[in-house]
Amino acid sequence: MTDTAPTKARVPAVEGLFTMDDPPHLIGGRLSETGGYCFPKDLGGSDPAASGGEVDEVLLSRTGLIWSFTNSAYPPPQPFVINEPYEPVTVAAVELEEERMVVLGQVHPDWSVADLEVGMAVELVLGTLYEDDDHEYLTWQWRPVPAAEGS
Repeated sequence: MTDTAPTKARVPAVEGLFTMDDPPHLIGGRLSETGGYCFPKDLGGSDPAASGGEVDEVLLSRTGLIWSFTNSAYPPPQPFVINEPYEPVTVAAVELEEERMVVLGQVHPDWSVADLEVGMAVELVLGTLYEDDDHEYLTWQWRPVPAAEGS
């Protein structure tokens, strides 16, 4: 007889930023007045070129190119949940394929700064930010696309 642990419920760490679909998408906004994009959607009112028009909810591109990247050698401030001991993560600024806007996000844990380069193709995936006894809290992450897929 094998002893299997119950499956934890997978939930977004923050609601409304991405879909839980397969494949996932970031949930952004498109300003009806200027056609510009924003992420998260609620930042649509901060575009200085717009005078406060409608912001339509849109699903953003799942792919893009690394614009910049670094490691996070120190723990982020609250409200982030920090597991002790803190393990540094890699973050990347990614220019989305269609929208041509840059979105910052954690890089999938299988990849480090040494594995990345500016201009590398990446795709959006979901990964675990933290867990408790009942839930696995997910966030979006960037994962490099194998060269054959990214070309």
